[in-house]
Amino acid sequence: MRSANLLNDFAFKYVFGEDCKEANDALKSLLTVFLERKVNKVVVKNSEIVKDFSKMKSPRLDLLVEFDDRTTVDLEMQLRQTKDNLPIRFSYYLARLHGSQQLEGKYYKQLKETIVLVFFNVNLIENDKMCNTFTLKNEDGLPFVKETEDRMKIRTVEMAKLDVNKPLEDMNEQEKMIYYFLNCHKGMDDSKIKVMIESDGVIQMLEKRVETISDDGWKKIIEDFQKLHENEERMERQLELEEAHKQVEEAHKQVEEAHKQVEDANKQVEQKNQEIKQMIQLMLTNGMSLEFISKSLSKSEDEIRDLLR
Repeated sequence: MRSANLLNDFAFKYVFGEDCKEANDALKSLLTVFLERKVNKVVVKNSEIVKDFSKMKSPRLDLLVEFDDRTTVDLEMQLRQTKDNLPIRFSYYLARLHGSQQLEGKYYKQLKETIVLVFFNVNLIENDKMCNTFTLKNEDGLPFVKETEDRMKIRTVEMAKLDVNKPLEDMNEQEKMIYYFLNCHKGMDDSKIKVMIESDGVIQMLEKRVETISDDGWKKIIEDFQKLHENEERMERQLELEEAHKQVEEAHKQVEEAHKQVEDANKQVEQKNQEIKQMIQLMLTNGMSLEFISKSLSKSEDEIRDLLR
C-alpha cells in the first residue's frame, strides 16, 4: 500500500494543477465529470503551491481554473469541517470570484460564469444526493435569474455520502472518481481500484499522476500539509480568543451602560423629589395644612416629612 492520498489538498492540487499536459488532461476529466459538461480547454491560474502559511486566513489550496468560454472555477478539496462556517466561507469565495471580473465599459450580460466546486469529506447538505448545485432562488425555489443565464453557482460534492460497498458496475462516473479519491492510497490492493485502473481510461490517467508522487515527495507534502493545518488551527484559536475578548468587552460595556442608566434614573428621581420638596415648601408657606398637601399629592404625611428633611 502506497502513501499518496488525494484527500490531501496538497496532493490534490499537485495531481490536477501542475503545469503539464497530464495534469491538464486529468483536470479536464474531473471538470467534465462533476460539472456534467464537456470541457475541452483548461488553464490553471494558480498552479503554484503556497509556501507562506503564517499570514493565511485559512488554508487556500484551491485551483483557480478557467476553461472554454472563460468560465472560472474555484476548485477545492475540503477534508474536514472547521469552526469557521464552511457554507458561509464558500459563499464568500463565490462572491469574491464573481466580483473580480473587469466590467468597466461593458454590459452586465458580458459577465462570465463563476463556479465554486468543493469536494467535502463531511456531510453538510440534508439530502441523499452526493452532488448539489446552489444558485440564487427565493423561498419557494423560484430562480432569480433564468437557469440559462445564471452566472453564479456553488457545486458541492459530499464524498462521505458515497456507498463504498456499491458494486463497481453499478457506479456512475462521479461515484467511480470519488471512490478512487477515497481509496487511491490502497492502489492495486483494493479490488475495485485494480479493476478501474485496468479498464477505465480516466482512472488510468489519475493513477499515472498519483504514481508520480514519490515516497520522499509525499513526505514533503505531508510536512507542508501539517504546517498548513496547524496554522489553520492556530488561526482558529486566535479567532476564538479574539471573539471571547470581544464578548467580554461587550459585556463590560453592557454593565457600564446599565450602571449609567441606573445613575441617570437615580438623578431623575432625585430631581423629581427636589421639585416635589420645593412645591411642598411653597404650599406650606401659603398656609396649606399637611393633611391637605398629603391628599393633593397622594402621599402619606410621613412621606412628606421624609421629603422635607
